Amino acid sequence: MPAETHMQRDPLDRDEILGVVRDRLAEILEVDPSSIKEGSSFRDDLDADSLALIELVEAIEEELSDRSIDFRIDDEDLEDLKSVRDAVDYVHTRLG
Repeated sequence: MPAETHMQRDPLDRDEILGVVRDRLAEILEVDPSSIKEGSSFRDDLDADSLALIELVEAIEEELSDRSIDFRIDDEDLEDLKSVRDAVDYVHTRLG
């Protein structure tokens, strides 16, 4: 297969994961992605309720399903995801 038509899916680096989380969260919360910082708390800084977090988890799982077969965020881990950084670290660790 010619190199220009063959797409290799390299693992996402931390910055790419941050971009995915930021973009999906911005869509869900209907805010500008630039307003979402890595240190932002979902509840305190972004006013994200539990439904928004569930939507975020579903969006991340869908986005990453082609890079990691059956990528899932475990329900019992949701309570530990309090900030954008927590979500990025979690995904980075699971994909690593």
